[in-house]
Amino acid sequence: MTGVIIHLLLWICALGCALIAGLYFAFSTFIMTALGRIPAPAGIAAMQAINAVIQRSLFMPLFFGTTLAALALAALALWRWADAGSAMMLAGGLVYFAGMFVCTIVFNVPLNNRLDAADPQSEAAQETWTRYLRDWTRWNHVRTLASTLAAGLFVLALVPR
Repeated sequence: MTGVIIHLLLWICALGCALIAGLYFAFSTFIMTALGRIPAPAGIAAMQAINAVIQRSLFMPLFFGTTLAALALAALALWRWADAGSAMMLAGGLVYFAGMFVCTIVFNVPLNNRLDAADPQSEAAQETWTRYLRDWTRWNHVRTLASTLAAGLFVLALVPR
């Protein structure tokens, strides 16, 4: 029975990490660049709207559910270390948790909170926006790479040996 659960969690994590990686990839490669090309008040307002909507979207259960599943796989990998794919499960879980979840909580969320508190029409808005675009995108690159790598590691754990 545990093997079936592990197999199911591996699929959930592989797909969940890939979906999250795709979203982060879009932000890293063109969304933030596009927002940076419009006037700061409009870019700030757009990002504030995105931050408000994403917190009430299907992204949140995917974000937390994939994180919990990845941690469960990391724990199961330690428990069943002799099983094929355990090293990949452990690595995938740790990479995803540290590189995506912790990075989000420690870096991206506080940046979002500061931006959400900003008045897009204020004089300080341009400096806030410039710093936000640089720092938020830098940390988003980390999340993108971690999510992509974790998805690959979970897929490798699914490959029969």
